[in-house]
Amino acid sequence: MPALDLKTKPRWERRKDARPHELLAAALDLFVQRGYAATRLDDVAACAGVSKGTLYLYFENKEELFKAVVREHLVSVLAEAETYIEQFTGTSTELLRNFILGWWERIGETKLSGITKLMMAESGNFPDVARFYHEEVISRSNALIIRMLERGIRNGEFRPIDTSHANLVIVAPVIVLMMWKHSFASCGLQAISAPDYLNCFLDLITHGLQATPAPSSTSLV
Repeated sequence: MPALDLKTKPRWERRKDARPHELLAAALDLFVQRGYAATRLDDVAACAGVSKGTLYLYFENKEELFKAVVREHLVSVLAEAETYIEQFTGTSTELLRNFILGWWERIGETKLSGITKLMMAESGNFPDVARFYHEEVISRSNALIIRMLERGIRNGEFRPIDTSHANLVIVAPVIVLMMWKHSFASCGLQAISAPDYLNCFLDLITHGLQATPAPSSTSLV
């Protein structure tokens, strides 16, 4: 991946009210490209075209900056998903499919998927950051999937299953796809077609969840 261009407009040409958003955008780029440990606040400030002192006016330290990036770009998507699920009136199979494909379109297909790689690679070295991410993103996302599964079971669309473990089974292939995108695929090795992968995955999952039709009570005698 090419290095980021840290040459930006002079600070006096930038609107003050735009600075937080520009800092978050610069931080996202650097976190995804370099990882959490290697990202320096000096470089974030330079990329956003402000001084390091200006950055500290908005964010106390790197951890707070990372939390702001996650809340701005990931937690906001989860909030939209919660509203969507609450208002959805179609089948649970359609809902689950729309959720996974929508997540890939909004997160997996974008640079935001690099945050997943960052957390998988570095969370062990930064337990406070890992704890925050688990509470704000992972737990909330898991709750949404479990909610959709329970909806399907309650409506008789899905067979009774252990929804907690089923959630993990559903999440894992999507995580693998994001990790692959930012590892082997980024090196030009065995790119995976996300649409084909997700359609195959959804076909297997939704057919596996379907409730078995009740046997007919009609006698053949």
